[in-house]
Order: sequence, then C-alpha cells, then structure tokens
Amino acid sequence: MDIKEYIRGIPDFPKPGILFYDISTLLAHPDAWQVAMGRMARMIGAYQPDILVGIESRGFLVAAPLALKLGCGFVMARKPGKLPGGKVSHSYDLEYGSDTIEIQDDAIHPGQRVVILDDLLATGGTLNATIDLCQKVGGNVVGTAAIIELAFLNGRDTLDAPFEALISYDE
Repeated sequence: MDIKEYIRGIPDFPKPGILFYDISTLLAHPDAWQVAMGRMARMIGAYQPDILVGIESRGFLVAAPLALKLGCGFVMARKPGKLPGGKVSHSYDLEYGSDTIEIQDDAIHPGQRVVILDDLLATGGTLNATIDLCQKVGGNVVGTAAIIELAFLNGRDTLDAPFEALISYDE
C-alpha cells in the first residue's frame, strides 16, 4: 500500500507558498491508518523503547496508538500551560522568535529508552528541542520518527538522535 495516496496536500496553508501535508485523510481511512501504524511499529520497535513521547498535537495521534501496539508508556510534550502538576520546560529558538515545550516532571525516569514521535519532520527545531528536554530529565533518546519527512528541508541532518520516516517528500 502506498501511504502517500492517503496524504492530502493543501496549497497555501497556513500561508501563501506553503504546501501543507494533511494526515487527516490518512487517519480517516482505517485500512491505510492500520498499515501506517503497523509499519511504524516495526520501525520504532527495533529501538526497544520504554516510553514514547508525542509532540503536540498531531504527534499524539502517532505516539499513543504506537505505545499501545508496542506495550510501552506514552508521554505528551506540550506547549506551556497545557499540563497539570510539576513540569520541566525547554525553550528554543525558531527562525523568527522562540518557543517552549514542556513535559511533566515525573513522566520520564532516568535511563528510560525514549523514542520521540511527530506527524512530520520539517526543519527539526521542535524535534531537537524535545530531544534536549527528554535528555534534561535523564531520558536516553534512542530514536525519533515521523510519518512524513520533508527531506528537502534537511531536518534529519540537524537531529542529535537517529530518525526514521514512513514516507518522504523531496520537494
């Protein structure tokens, strides 16, 4: 099955000149979603993770079902003010400005094998910040993955952990 057939391209979203790769069409097709999650489970299962971290918000849709399939825990990496209880934050620079990402302070235990997931890898900024955040609390980031990689943006080259993608776009 060609998973790309189930990904919709939306031109000029969220702004002119951007082609947005929409996974909602993949999520809506049960057979294609099942195949995609099965393939991703095989890819990231090789890293033998203890815990999966999903990056807000579409990364939750990837990490949660994979955690169930692989029998490991699931942690949400979120924007500030979205998680209850004690939190650990990491701020990082973007092309224009900065952002912050957080996890709950007891979500990852020192030495746990962590795989971080998102729906899409573009430049790698948010994924790298999440790697740093997980390492800050003692997690051993053994891998990262996404459904889609925009290979022409070279985000993979910026990452401080192995990266896997289900599908890749070269332009």
